[in-house]
Amino acid sequence: MKITIAALFLALSAVPVLAQEPKPDCKNPITQMEMTYCEEQDLNAADKILNAEYQKARKVMKKWDADAEASFKGAEDALVKAQRAWVAYRDAQCASYGYQARGGTMEPQLIYGCQADLTRKRTAELKELTRNMGN
Repeated sequence: MKITIAALFLALSAVPVLAQEPKPDCKNPITQMEMTYCEEQDLNAADKILNAEYQKARKVMKKWDADAEASFKGAEDALVKAQRAWVAYRDAQCASYGYQARGGTMEPQLIYGCQADLTRKRTAELKELTRNMGN
């Protein structure tokens, strides 16, 4: 069985390249792709902090409900409802914000940046709620 050089080349070209591109320096992104990537990473970090704070707030609200008289229960449900509404607001608001660069390569960067900013603001609101309800 003969293997031609062309067949060998074709077979090897189908093997994916294992080398990974280096991650951009998010302290100094240069290209649009790097800027968008860095905004996405910022959002992911902000979202992780938000989720931890939301769980703390839920725990406090659940305790409130456990300790409250029947007519005062519902704090946890109110928080869940508010958080769901906030996520819908954030996503819609930031989609709207992205229209400044609609269809361009900068649109996702604007959306991620907006979402990260609003997420940090919501995290502060949840911290305040937890502090106020935890007393």
